[in-house]
Amino acid sequence: MAKDNLSFESLDENHLQIIEARHHDPFTVLGLHGDTLLVFMPLAESVVLQDINLPLERITGSDFFIGHIKNGDQLPLHYQLAWLDKAGTSHLSHDPYSFGSQLPDFDQHLFGEGKHWHIYKKLGAHLHTVDGIQGVHFAVWAPNAQRVSVVGDFNHWDGRSHPMRNLGAGGIWELFVPGLSCGCLYKFEILNRNTQQLLLKTDPYGQQFEFRPNTSSIVVNENSYKWRDHRWMGNRVNFDWLHEPISIYEVHLGSWKRDQQGNFLNYKELAVELVAYAKELGFTHIELLPISEHPLDASWGYQTTGYFAPTSRHGTPDDFRYFVDTCHQNNIGVILDWVPAHFPKDGFALSRFDGSALYEHEDPRKGEHRDWGTLIYNYGRNEVKNFLLASAVFWLEEFHLDGLRVDAVASMLYLDYSRKHNDWIPNRYGGKENLEAIDFLRELNEVTHDQHPGTVVMAEESTAWPQVTRPTWTGGLGFSMKWNMGWMHDTLSYMSHDPIHRMHHHNQLTFGLLYAFSENFALPFSHDEVVHGKGSLINKMPGDEWQRFANLRLLFTFMFTYPGKKLLFMGCEFGQGTEWNFNRSLDWYVLEYPHHKGMQTLIKDLNYLYKTQPALFSHDFDPQGFEWLDCHDVQQSIISYRRKSEFEEVIVVLNFTPVPRENYRVGVPNPGTYHVIFNSDSHYYYGSNTGNGAVSSEPRLWMNQPHSINLTLPPLGAIILKL
Repeated sequence: MAKDNLSFESLDENHLQIIEARHHDPFTVLGLHGDTLLVFMPLAESVVLQDINLPLERITGSDFFIGHIKNGDQLPLHYQLAWLDKAGTSHLSHDPYSFGSQLPDFDQHLFGEGKHWHIYKKLGAHLHTVDGIQGVHFAVWAPNAQRVSVVGDFNHWDGRSHPMRNLGAGGIWELFVPGLSCGCLYKFEILNRNTQQLLLKTDPYGQQFEFRPNTSSIVVNENSYKWRDHRWMGNRVNFDWLHEPISIYEVHLGSWKRDQQGNFLNYKELAVELVAYAKELGFTHIELLPISEHPLDASWGYQTTGYFAPTSRHGTPDDFRYFVDTCHQNNIGVILDWVPAHFPKDGFALSRFDGSALYEHEDPRKGEHRDWGTLIYNYGRNEVKNFLLASAVFWLEEFHLDGLRVDAVASMLYLDYSRKHNDWIPNRYGGKENLEAIDFLRELNEVTHDQHPGTVVMAEESTAWPQVTRPTWTGGLGFSMKWNMGWMHDTLSYMSHDPIHRMHHHNQLTFGLLYAFSENFALPFSHDEVVHGKGSLINKMPGDEWQRFANLRLLFTFMFTYPGKKLLFMGCEFGQGTEWNFNRSLDWYVLEYPHHKGMQTLIKDLNYLYKTQPALFSHDFDPQGFEWLDCHDVQQSIISYRRKSEFEEVIVVLNFTPVPRENYRVGVPNPGTYHVIFNSDSHYYYGSNTGNGAVSSEPRLWMNQPHSINLTLPPLGAIILKL
């Protein structure tokens, strides 16, 4: 461009591409090249090179400003521009196009290999300092873009103002914008190179978002929180979850409790109220329905758009850190419901992110859940797999979470999941197994267990897929635990029958022990069982009010004495009568009634008993911890068994009919006096208080045991005895 011909007509194709916002590498045009400085500032009325007080000249008919540096002028590497906007406001800023690339080749290579567990520290938006100059570094993966710009409240959302540099074949774009700080709003404006479609997208790696329905990403200070859970984190490394009690309180933060105006509680308020409540009731862990950012309340968080951001419904990321920190200081672990199985079609997020099927599959037979209206990740693409693996590491590392519960694993494992026979594509061997998803899940478990020992990853897997919780090196998927959906369905089905008919369904109580130790099982009475017309747990129980509460107390006692870790959804612990509604608080007022208060007391006592009796937890996952005494008393609907540890045991007897059973004999292995240490029919729980206090054994062979005791069994009740 000739120095004396500064007009629009003098501009070449590169300059026109800058003007039209379609240039893939603006650094080749903008900035200082030789003795010529060229800036493109659509928002500026005039521009001065501040360091040498050189007014830049507007190229007629354009928003380019040009200046020529004279010999002898000393210009710093990162010069400053003083400019007036069209409203007459003055600004002073360093030129972003004076800074070199800030993303090392090694990080790009690891990401391309799918092996960069901390890529969230590189991609996204991060406070950054270059040569003493503070600002924000932006980076995004968009390989099918012709041009990407960062837009925000700092440039009037104008995609011409801050076009990003393309780093080459890996598809990453980056730009360091000096002068920006935490709190600024931003998105990425993406021009697809094939269709010229213009897209406005939130940051896939964004760590905070606006309160819905707004969707902008927010720059955060990632290193501002001072943790105080050092003792917990130090102990967690050696946490032997296989042989320790785990009792989980599953919570949807938006509906556990709300304020008097019906608004969400924030993370700090929940750190006071929810933590104190869970601690009082004796739960060892709180599991949160997804709090990763999501646009639709009615999805309960399962349609996630922000895989690196706690939802702003309850506060800032540091507020959430405070919640986790408070849990740990009160000896309560935190597990996050995490959703790598699908994502929503919302246009502002991951769907066709750069105008192509980037995170999903192009073919809807592989890339879409028809019945959920959501998209399926392309687990075979390294960058997509890395995105998800980094998200898992992020929650465990940056928020000190103690585990993840992976939602809808079955939908990931099977290519034909919930599909018609002609609506899926077989794998390369002609089978229905999703080989890429299987590899992803194995790598997920290997990486998280290696990077964060003592944490757990739990699978919601509803089929008979083998070795879900067995090591990957034996052919397993490598999960820590699996939800025991079969036990849950069988048990709830059995309990729903009128007691007079239960004798015909006795196998639903006993069948589960045939496979109880084939996996590391957790026993879930989760949110899925108290929604969508299924009714609350208390209203699944048959009979009048007294019988329904007795049945539920019996059910909970069965769960807490059965092999497996425990999970209970909020509200079930006090017998909430109405079905769960995500849009309002639980019915806390029912605790004014003795039946409900008694139920809550029962859960508190069961948690205490579970945590203090090694026989009830130390061998949850192997058969040496369980032995039937009698599983054949079909006519009276009674079962009895031993739970054992190395040094002690307890006897459990459960009566599933409303008839008290007097002189009921149970075999025991050792002579002595057996004390009833728990009775679900106790008056403390608003029961009828039927049963024994202590009984002495007799040397009478019974149930293949050398001794026996004579008991009075409460109606619809369970007792636990200890020598």
